[in-house]
Amino acid sequence: MTVPDLAAHTTLRVGGPAEKILEPATRELLVEATRDAWASGDEVLVLGGGSNVVIADEGFDGTVIRVVTRGIDVSIDADGHHARVRAAAGENWDAFVAATVDAGLSGIEALSGIPGTVGAAPVQNIGAYGQELGERLVGIDFLDYLTGDVVRLDARELGLGYRTSELKRGRAGVVLAVEVDLDAGGWSGPVAYAQLASALGVELGERVPVADARRAVLALRASKGMVLNPDDPDSVSAGSFFTNPIVSESFARALPAEAPRYPVEPAEDDRVIAPGEAVPPLPSAEYQVKLSAAWLIERAGITRGFALPGSGAAISSKHTLAIVNRGGATAHDVMQLAGYVQTRVLAEFGVRLHPEPVLVGIEL
Repeated sequence: MTVPDLAAHTTLRVGGPAEKILEPATRELLVEATRDAWASGDEVLVLGGGSNVVIADEGFDGTVIRVVTRGIDVSIDADGHHARVRAAAGENWDAFVAATVDAGLSGIEALSGIPGTVGAAPVQNIGAYGQELGERLVGIDFLDYLTGDVVRLDARELGLGYRTSELKRGRAGVVLAVEVDLDAGGWSGPVAYAQLASALGVELGERVPVADARRAVLALRASKGMVLNPDDPDSVSAGSFFTNPIVSESFARALPAEAPRYPVEPAEDDRVIAPGEAVPPLPSAEYQVKLSAAWLIERAGITRGFALPGSGAAISSKHTLAIVNRGGATAHDVMQLAGYVQTRVLAEFGVRLHPEPVLVGIEL
């Protein structure tokens, strides 16, 4: 039997075939299939919505397990002010956010429109428009590779940071369910992002009906090609391809005065640590700032719509932070363009951009 290319299971539409693709329909079957695959000695790739991954053109020489489990449970506290919400890992993330907003719950409304599944959200510690999953995450149900056991991990055990977690840094296993704490009452959290506040016509820190906040976020994301839409070629991407770099304040002072910068906690650490590698201490407790990767890319001379000659990959025509498949792009095309962007920014500003998507069988 011929296995379809994994391109069909990713939003960027690149990636070669897998040896085997499984789609267990229930939590119990997911646990069983994963344990069996691990025991077989095969390489195993766990795939959710395929929205934050670049898979090599050669494909994956092993078993791919697509997480498609479903189920959402909402429990509102007796005081009527808070709610505990659990969702199966295979739930579509945006559909999950929509369900919480429809229930009048707030806390993740600014994360509307992010593609992918619920189970992938804590791996990346997704965030947007002033909210981050880690602020609301209570814990996850996790099938641990080392023990084969299903365990409960509290949020504080996940080492959540800016677009990273212990899961992304190498703790192997499968997220089975995610639990969040949300606020009831129908009003959004304090609007914490200037662009969103402007779109809503309010001041930073104000609250709006939670449904209004969701609509505004979806409109902003759509204007940047960051909402999956079959009629928008700019949405054929892996989302933001590079994370916003975090540098010392002293380094940032050497950049042009107009370079956007945002303060972060001194302990925030965005370095990528290889699986099994000890996490080294930060070089100092020096004050750190977050830079805008999009600003750096644009000022390095990379324009919207830019493409290398003969390539099927291009910078989005709406947002320089996204690399899109213009049709027929290969993973090689994508990575060649990403490497070009990385080189230009490094040469211009001395800042090395790091990819946000998970790279499977391919390196930048």
